[in-house]
Amino acid sequence: MTPPGAPPEPADGARRGPRLGAPPLRLLGAAALGAALFAVVAVVVAVRDGAPLAPERAALHWATAHRGEPLRSLATALTATGTGVVPYLMALLAGLLAGRRAAGRIRAATAAVLVLAACQALRYGLMELFARPRPPVADWAARATGHSFPSGHATTSALAAGLLAWGVLHHTRPGAGRGWCALLALWAVGVGLTRVYLGVHWAGDVLAGWLLAATLLALALLLDPLAVPPADRPGSSPQGLAMNR
Repeated sequence: MTPPGAPPEPADGARRGPRLGAPPLRLLGAAALGAALFAVVAVVVAVRDGAPLAPERAALHWATAHRGEPLRSLATALTATGTGVVPYLMALLAGLLAGRRAAGRIRAATAAVLVLAACQALRYGLMELFARPRPPVADWAARATGHSFPSGHATTSALAAGLLAWGVLHHTRPGAGRGWCALLALWAVGVGLTRVYLGVHWAGDVLAGWLLAATLLALALLLDPLAVPPADRPGSSPQGLAMNR
């Protein structure tokens, strides 16, 4: 029972869901910070005409010197999940978790997939713009195509992990989805590190991919009220919505 004089306890649907209501200015600030850090890395790459820094050469040297089984096979398997159909399936699942009822799930899933596709298009454009050469082919332990900066696998996996975390947080009570979010973050970090370990990217490419993904995810969260209106959030009910007006 609610004590006299206390505000009414929210319905189950109001308690369910994430703390995703960050103020737009805070999201814009996070996006601006990510963009600024990405710009710093990009300027360094551009000024050096793509030539690697000493720490990047050292990381590649360490990777080539420490390749062996089963780590190489594990890295190859993990890196394969960071591109292709897997990230889009994760975005689709994110929307299905975030929405409520068929229409809400379709809306949220469509929004998540479109965000991932738009970010992919931007990333491809940046790769063509900077046209940074990859590490020497002799150091590769995996197949790779295109230019090096920013890392496509690092960007895509981080975006997919962020989108699925968004869906999980919408689907669970506050705090209940933190473990899943941590696992998704570890997966995205692991995918990015495999690109250096397998010798197909410089470390700066991976760092730039993570920064780009963080920037775009912060901007994408501004669309949360459009992708998942309050009436479409899991567990919402007309009574719960009315009590929160």
